[in-house]
Amino acid sequence: MANLKLVDAFTDFVEESTLPYRQMMTYYNCALMEVETKFKVLNEQFSLFYDRNPIESIHTRIKSQSSILKKLQKKNLALTIPNIENNLFDIAGVRVVCSFTEDIYSLANSFLSQDDVRLIEKKDYIQNPKENGYRSLHLIVEIPIFLSDEKKWVKVEVQFRTIAMDFWASLEHKIRYKKNLSKERLDEIDKELLECAKICKTLDEKMEEIKTAFKKRGFLCGYKPLLPARVSRRCFHFVQAIAFDSR
Repeated sequence: MANLKLVDAFTDFVEESTLPYRQMMTYYNCALMEVETKFKVLNEQFSLFYDRNPIESIHTRIKSQSSILKKLQKKNLALTIPNIENNLFDIAGVRVVCSFTEDIYSLANSFLSQDDVRLIEKKDYIQNPKENGYRSLHLIVEIPIFLSDEKKWVKVEVQFRTIAMDFWASLEHKIRYKKNLSKERLDEIDKELLECAKICKTLDEKMEEIKTAFKKRGFLCGYKPLLPARVSRRCFHFVQAIAFDSR
């Protein structure tokens, strides 16, 4: 019944402000495309110069209408376009799943160093995990989207996880939420999930150790430039020139 009321409330809101709401959601979708493209470009650059791809997968999502309304109610805010834009920073979300923990910080630094990315907020749940064991690096950023007659800055939440972090978070959500279980059983599940989170952390650390050991021995391809930076850049421009001449 409560969910139906939320749906009805949002439906009424959308009907009353159809065009502004559609414009706002279009802006968020455009911002997602911009951020996703940035990470795809970074991944290609790593592949070109370092012979490796640090990104395993990229996922994007727009927050559901019911989730938007619930979050506004939690903040005691009225359902308006300005309240959504100025107070909810995770309407548009991007999740970047990386191979190693080191890749997370490397990609995040490269992303934030771009001159059209403004950092609004950073929460490092890798160094400081949540009480339930959740680990991830969260960034709230603002990026520009270029429209026919204006440039608009839009907020996007970016989450970085390793494969192990993403595995735990995805299954924890399926196991823990929306279950009609007693408090005692939920407490037991929470303890078991926390233990699983510790195992995943140990797994990430062990894989990082193995990668570092191989890197020191020179066995792991791609963790140092294939060519010196200046030579790499010259090769890249040379390939570009050949491709242009062959058109």
